[in-house]
Amino acid sequence: MADPIESAPGCVEDKTERINDAELALKGINMLLNNGFKESDELFRAYRNHSPLMSFGASFVSFLNAMMTFEEEKMQMAFEDLKATEKLCESENASVIETIKNKIKRNMESQRTGVAVVDRLQRQIIIADCQVYIAVLSFIKQELSSYIKGGWILRKAWKMYNKCYSDITHMQEGSRRASEQQETPPISLSHPSDLSHHSRSSSRRLSPSKRLHDISPEALDRLKGSVSFGYGLFHLCISMVPPHLLKIVNLLGFPGDRLQGLSALTYASESKDMKAPLATLALLWYHTVVQPFFALNGTDTQAGLDEAKSILQKREAIYPNSSLFMFFKGRVQRLECQISSALMSFRVALDLASDQREIQHVCLYEIGWCSMIELNYTEAYRAFERLKAESRWSQCYYAYLNGVCQGAADDLEGAISVFKDVQRLFKRKNNQIELFSMKRAEKLKCTSLSKELCILSVIEILYLWKALVNSSTTTLQIMIHVLQGVNDASCVGLKNLLLGAINRCLKNTKDAVQYFQLAVKDEVGRLSNSYVQPYACYELGCVLLNNPEASFCVLIKRERLLEMESLSRNIPFCLFQSVGKGRVLMLQAKEDYAGYDFENRLHVRIHSALASMNAEHEP
Repeated sequence: MADPIESAPGCVEDKTERINDAELALKGINMLLNNGFKESDELFRAYRNHSPLMSFGASFVSFLNAMMTFEEEKMQMAFEDLKATEKLCESENASVIETIKNKIKRNMESQRTGVAVVDRLQRQIIIADCQVYIAVLSFIKQELSSYIKGGWILRKAWKMYNKCYSDITHMQEGSRRASEQQETPPISLSHPSDLSHHSRSSSRRLSPSKRLHDISPEALDRLKGSVSFGYGLFHLCISMVPPHLLKIVNLLGFPGDRLQGLSALTYASESKDMKAPLATLALLWYHTVVQPFFALNGTDTQAGLDEAKSILQKREAIYPNSSLFMFFKGRVQRLECQISSALMSFRVALDLASDQREIQHVCLYEIGWCSMIELNYTEAYRAFERLKAESRWSQCYYAYLNGVCQGAADDLEGAISVFKDVQRLFKRKNNQIELFSMKRAEKLKCTSLSKELCILSVIEILYLWKALVNSSTTTLQIMIHVLQGVNDASCVGLKNLLLGAINRCLKNTKDAVQYFQLAVKDEVGRLSNSYVQPYACYELGCVLLNNPEASFCVLIKRERLLEMESLSRNIPFCLFQSVGKGRVLMLQAKEDYAGYDFENRLHVRIHSALASMNAEHEP
């Protein structure tokens, strides 16, 4: 078959019969991930009318372009492209859906050819994919009506994913059974009459496999990979919803099984479907960004890192020039505390993404963070300064990071000027990160700003984003020295929380416990640092859960003692004191405080920690 990419768009009509759209779509996505964004877009648009799959490829590239720029015109174009693809798939799907619903006409469906069944399932999966992306575009508007509309669209998409996933799984099982039946040894026939009887019974037995309509196992595997991407993402994302929202989510009929989600995404990533590379990126995103940030497996991130390294190694030959894969390589290196190597990877990814502005911004963001981790404030504020000028995502947040790093680099006048910009750039009132940035900038520009206060603010950001664990021992000791010199009365609780977190990273557990307890008791700074007490409770709980055989003197509220009593029935006595106190402190952090900064973030971490503890101590 001639390479369709080298063909002129005008030749599409002549080569319709010779094009394998599944292979061509996968080729287009691989081009995109190897920094051929423009070439991929041209390919999909040239073959857009060839098949629903190529139409979806063109719409997906359009959607990705909109998500990378957040420009209103591109988002509207993406919406129209997705609706056009959805309409194309539905135009030949309506009668099929009616056939499925109507039990009387099931026999008609069973007579359809294998090609028609594959086409029907492919169209339904594409419709569900389009609905998910349309819902995402609705959510971006951040209006109540958009949230309701988006939620309803997602519910329809999930039902379609679930139905297709179930149907394809059953078809795979049926195909395997039919294959096993065909491989059974021939029956010895002793009488001619047995031949006609065997022939009739064999015909009856094989008719179900014929009704699999000559669908090859390869076609079923690709379809399973296609639906597994959306099916797995649904499970994975819903499993990370804050616990207090789970009831609402469950009412909408959404599931949330993290392991099932990861399993489905792994299947999709190893398939020959066009979404296989996207499933691979989703797994890398989970293992290197989501899992470490939300502490989904407690403090153990090594298993996820090993999985991410294995994925990168297997895909290295396929994506030698991919800025995204180089970015994830940098993420792995950063999490393994190889900050110099991570910086090198992010800079290579930045150069590779010369024509992709938003990927450049993601790389710049990581360069800024790695520079902060190394306490290289000048390099950090230069990266955030560029993001503040170029990015359309959250200029308010980038301005705050720019300001604290500039102040930490001893440019206090420049920092104050930037802090004044934060208020002007504050746009999303319901965004926790922007609210936090605005409040912090207001406080810093109104006090006697010092280099030490700006460094404290940098360390605070590193703590809240769980990046202290990526710092070297030397860097952590420098942080301790700076924090001990901060004497601002309103920052005492925050200072103790940060000192506790740093000592925990250094394995100085007893010192960490003492600092966390001082932070829990802080009432003076509660108004300006409302999150300090619940986060300190959580940190204390983590220390006790991770050191079940150690003995620490930790104060527990009286009303929580009964909870410890009920817990002791399920845990060996030798571990009860430490684990029981740890669990109670987690519940105290979750239930005794409300309305503080990054509350949802902490609730997700507490939920994960308690779930891990319950799994470990199940009989």
